[in-house]
This record gives sequence, C-alpha cells and structure tokens, in this order.
Amino acid sequence: MALRGPVGLGPGSRKPLDEAVAAAEGHEAPALVAPGVAPEDDEEDDGRGRGLLRWDGFSAWLHCVCVVGFDLELGQAVEVIYPQHSKLTDKEKTNICYLSFPDSNSGCLGDTQFCFRFRQSSGRRVSLHCLLDQFDKDLPVYLKVGKEVIESGHKDPAYFYGYVYFRQVRDRTLKRGYFQKSLVLISKLPYIHFFHTVLKQIAPEYFEKNEPYLEAACNDVDRWPAPVPGKTLQLPIMGVVMKVRIPTCHDKPGTTQIVQLTQQVDTHISVILPTVHEMDLFRCFCPVFLHSQMLWELVLLGEPLVVMAPSPSESSETVLALVNCISPLKYFSDFRPYFTIHDSEFKEYTTRTQAPPSVILGVTNPFFAKTLQHWPHIIRIGDLKPAGEIPKQVKVKKLKNLKTLDSKPGVYTSYKPYLSRDEEIIKQLQKERYVASLMPLQKSISPWKSPPQLRQFLPEEFMKTLEKTGPQLTSRIKGDWIGLYRHFLKSPNFDGWFKARRKEMTQKLEALHLEALCEEDLLLWIHKHTEVETVDLVLKLKNKLLQADRECLPVKPDTVEKLRTHIDAIILALPEDLQGILLKTGMT
Repeated sequence: MALRGPVGLGPGSRKPLDEAVAAAEGHEAPALVAPGVAPEDDEEDDGRGRGLLRWDGFSAWLHCVCVVGFDLELGQAVEVIYPQHSKLTDKEKTNICYLSFPDSNSGCLGDTQFCFRFRQSSGRRVSLHCLLDQFDKDLPVYLKVGKEVIESGHKDPAYFYGYVYFRQVRDRTLKRGYFQKSLVLISKLPYIHFFHTVLKQIAPEYFEKNEPYLEAACNDVDRWPAPVPGKTLQLPIMGVVMKVRIPTCHDKPGTTQIVQLTQQVDTHISVILPTVHEMDLFRCFCPVFLHSQMLWELVLLGEPLVVMAPSPSESSETVLALVNCISPLKYFSDFRPYFTIHDSEFKEYTTRTQAPPSVILGVTNPFFAKTLQHWPHIIRIGDLKPAGEIPKQVKVKKLKNLKTLDSKPGVYTSYKPYLSRDEEIIKQLQKERYVASLMPLQKSISPWKSPPQLRQFLPEEFMKTLEKTGPQLTSRIKGDWIGLYRHFLKSPNFDGWFKARRKEMTQKLEALHLEALCEEDLLLWIHKHTEVETVDLVLKLKNKLLQADRECLPVKPDTVEKLRTHIDAIILALPEDLQGILLKTGMT
C-alpha cells in the first residue's frame, strides 16, 4: 500500500425493500422479516403474490427511534421506543440513556446535535436488513456494516450508531426549570451527515407536536426504497424530499457525486446531499491544522487517542474526522465519538493494569482528565469555529502538563512523527503494489485442481521493495517512510486492510477457477471417467455455484449460466436411475 499522506434526498409510489434489492441485482430477493413482527402482522401485497411486512423498509435504514427525557427521580430515561416491537436490551437502553445527554460543564442551551457509538449486546440475533450481501458487497470498505470474520473464527462485535438531537431550554413550568429531551435515531449505518440532516428536518417539529408526528415520520421512512449503493434515491420525510446517492466501491476516490445528483432538475426535491457520511474535515481539524500530519499517523498506526472537548458536538465531530482522515482505509479499531463514565466499557478502557487499547475516545467530563492522563496521546480542543474561520493553532505539549480540563488546548504527546510536516496534507492513500504480487499467475489455474493459494505476506520482503518503489522516491513529504511502514504493518488498521484485501484476492482466484471450468469440454471428460467420478464432478460443480452465490464471487452472469448448462448436460448423459437420484437431492 503506497502511503501518500492525509487528505483533506419526490414523493412517489412505494417500492418494497425486496423489490428494490431485486432491481439492483437483477434477480428476485427474499422478503425480509422485521424483528418482533409475526409474518401475518400488517402484511401488504407486493403485487407478486408475496407479502411485504410493515416496517421492512424502516428496518433497512433504522433499528429504532428513541426519545430520552430527564426524570427528576430516575435521571435520564427512555420515554419512547418506536416502532414498539423494536428490541433493545436493558444494557443497550442504559447506554442510550447516558449517551443521549451532554455530560459536561458546558450549558448546551438550545439545540445540539452529536453522534455516539456503542456495542450491541452479545447474543443479539443479527437482523439481515443492513447485512444483506446485495447491499454490503458494493459498499466501500469504510462503510461496510457486516461483521468481519477473522482467521480464528471470532467475529468482531457489532455496533449501533446513535444520532442525537438534544434540546435544552428554560421552562418555568417544570420543577427542574429546564426542558431537556433528546430525539435519537439508532442505526447500524454509519451515514453521519445523512442522519444528522434527517434529524434537522424532524426533531424541531417533534418537540412541538410530540408522538403523532414521530409516528408519521417513521411511516415515511418505512416507505423509503432500500439503501442500495450506487442508486440515486429520493426519500420523502414529512413534506421534504431528500435526494441522496450511497457511494460504491467502484467510485473513483476523491470524486464527488453532486454532478450526478444534479444532472436532472427535480422541482419537488427539497434537499440534495452530496455525501451521506463525510465530515467537514477542514472545520473539525481547524484547531489542530498544523498537526494533521502527526494525527494522521497516529490514527493510521492505531495508537490510543483521547479527544477532550467542551461538548459532545465537538467531541463526536473530531473523533469522526480522525477516523475518516485515513479513508479509503477503514479504521478497524474501536472508536467512540462520545464516551461517558457510565458507558458499559468504561472499566475496560480506563484500567491502569494494562496498556491503553487501540481506540479513539471522545470525552467531555472533566473526570477523564485525571482518569486518562496515562494515555500516550491526548487532544484538548476548545469550541469549534464556524466554517471559514481558522482559530489559533494549538501547540504540541508534554503529557505531564495535562492535569485538568481547564488545561489549555493542545496536543499532549511525546510522539515523534515519522514524516516531516507538509503544507499539502490532504492526499489519498493509493493501492498496495506488493500485495498484488502475492496473486498467483492466471496460467497456474487449472480446472482440474483446486485454486492456487496466495503467497504468504512477508513483512521483510515487502520492506525490501520499498527501497526501489517506496513513496519516499516521489513524495514531497520527507521523513522516515520506512519506519512509518514498519510501525503500520503492526497496527490493527493494516491487519484489517490486509484481511479484506486477501479475501478479495482469494475470491478472484475462485472466480477465475470457475471460468476455467466453464471453458472445458466436460462431456468429453465424463466419457473417460466412471459414473461415480461423474456424480462427484456434478456435486463439486454445484458446490461451486453455491459458493459463488453465497460469497458473491466476482463472476460474470454468463459464466454462472454456462456452468449450470454444463451440469444439466452432464446429468442428462447419466443413466436414468442416477438422474433420478440427483433430481431428488436437488442437484438441478
């Protein structure tokens, strides 16, 4: 991987979720069942003799909507969960309660928006809505929501995002003297900009009109088309129509889709979003602009990092900007845009009995200045300025100078960057040349042998290639590129990227093997082999088809059809008794 340095939604007829998937993929897709809803509940006819369940469309975008209010006796409490059948464990409800309210000394009067992230409870049945291969396989790696299975068979924990619209205003009719309430969207999708925009449309009205308005808004979401990557979507919400496009892994890096979104003039479109997920990196990095190079390195290497901010807005924006700054790489370690002392992972992340984990935490409570002062890298920021204003740049300071939240803004670390600072700090990461060389030659693929294995990744062998092809030869950024690479190869971000790249290459080999099989004269082959060997071949070919479908292998549709034709021809060439057995066992 060549490291180059950091870079700087009309109403219409309802289109069912399964129909949208089928339209995107060119084949019929199964109807989805929303958690907690029996198949006979609120069933609608989708025009093809199959029922579409109420809330299927909603569940493709959101898990639920919560209203969190302040109770004088209980403190924060979940007042409403909508739809009512949505499942949340007690642990998840507790996390949502505390994470939906500011935990800081700042007043946060008026309206505040921010984002949090928390682990789903173990043992939860993973719903299919956002994890369907039809959606996930075409997303860029940094937007994928499926669990990543590592070689040991362990699955990384799944996460929920919480998108918050918090209102705090004076109200003398209440004992506490303040109206304090949050409207929270809970989703598996990391579409930060999109959901914040949705909240801006519905939250102010909800606080005035209460639950009937919320129910109407959720009904609108339930009528949305599925979040299919690459499709331009029109999403009506309470009289406003938003137009968006979810990116795909085939989009060119660094390009915006605003041109495609604005090619057709739609007079009924109220809001056009050029991105569903991206942050305003320049605004978020304004206070630490001069240190962007160093922060990019820290995130790239998976170093433990704490952002101490005056409010959840500044905290979550900065953490999310840090995570996004290494795009198109995915940040594979944990990150919490807003983290409180009540978080279920508080003890896990603040223990002093072991080194701080690879995680980025965003905090606001002064308590953390003392609890996390042993962490190696801490960013202390003040209020973020409006777009266009560049505040005074913070300095890099020694950790021992950070004692309280009253400490001056700064980057507290002893880290020495591998690379020299450059004015052009907004650049993209490019593809890895060495890893591509691990792919076997296509001529080594035989239809009569198992697909060849990828060569093993050898760090030292890779390091030798940098001498002649490394970025130090062409980049204007000077520094210890070799040292940066050595450190990066040990980080979770490289580990996650390499596993994803290895999976992609392995699937390519399987696809090439399928194509090689299709080019063979299999009828000629069976004349030279026994009936037992022929039946075994049919079974293996059928398994290949199942694998191609299950793993979404990058094969051409005509390749799959050709292989099915081969299988049918082979079966017809067998005696009738064997044909009957294969038919009974579902081999055709």
